[in-house]
Amino acid sequence: MPLTFESLSHGTIAFGFFNIESDMLLCDNYFFFADDFCARMVDLTVNVGDAFYQAAWDVRIIEKAEDIGDLTGAIHGVRFSGFIGGLYRRFPFPRRPEDFKQNPDGVQTQAVVSAEIAKYARPLKITIEADRNNMEIGLGAYRFNPLQFHELLKYVWRGGYPRWKNEIRPDYVLTMQKEITRNPGWVFGGIEFNG
Repeated sequence: MPLTFESLSHGTIAFGFFNIESDMLLCDNYFFFADDFCARMVDLTVNVGDAFYQAAWDVRIIEKAEDIGDLTGAIHGVRFSGFIGGLYRRFPFPRRPEDFKQNPDGVQTQAVVSAEIAKYARPLKITIEADRNNMEIGLGAYRFNPLQFHELLKYVWRGGYPRWKNEIRPDYVLTMQKEITRNPGWVFGGIEFNG
């Protein structure tokens, strides 16, 4: 489930997975797949020595809260509104608490999730930026210092809350961790991928 994280630009924001059968992440009202996010982080490691890094990234944005939907209502099976409601109709919350684990094969549902989000979201081209002089990392309008940004990466590494099923991480997460560890630079320096 999404958790709250601190940002420089917007204070406390929501970030994370919101359905255990999907690998889609949200960052406030931006939506993107975790494999794409991890690939962007790998690209950043290649250019992490630059004083200023910038790359375009296509995400989806849902601007109205009612179009995002009611996560709590969808989890409890009582209100299936907006994008999240549509997704929970397709992939309901598990009945048994022990089954509440992030599916490492969530990438396989991307076609279904893409079709559902297309009903509510519009494409948005944002930039990923890393500004060494100001010690800031940007995801579109959202700005983070390195320690704040590390928390987002560690969340994806863990499989968020409730963690990866059977502690098995997707290959794209393992690749991200390997490349960040190999070439941390100023953006990723000091990050620890524990547990």
